[in-house]
Amino acid sequence: MTAELHPSIVALVALAANIAAKHPKQGLCQLDRLREYGVPEAHIDTVIEIARHIRDEAGQLLDMDFDAARTQPPEAPAKPKVSKGKPLDIAVAEACCTPTPGGKACC
Repeated sequence: MTAELHPSIVALVALAANIAAKHPKQGLCQLDRLREYGVPEAHIDTVIEIARHIRDEAGQLLDMDFDAARTQPPEAPAKPKVSKGKPLDIAVAEACCTPTPGGKACC
């Protein structure tokens, strides 16, 4: 059995995705639907703030990586030496993001 999401949740997710992805339509259609569903403006504002924060943080991280790569000469990546049956020692990036400027958690 598949549980369907309430249309207001789908519209909130779509709004956030449109903003974070810099979609040309900007989620304006979802904004109209959310208002029709009676979603409080404060909830909509929170979703917009979080989506913009994620979008902006992603852009900053991409810029930092680009700038770091641009200023360093290319190197051949070292090939890890792996013994059969032993795991690679690979660093894992942190999964959480920083809070929005308004203090909202986005993860």
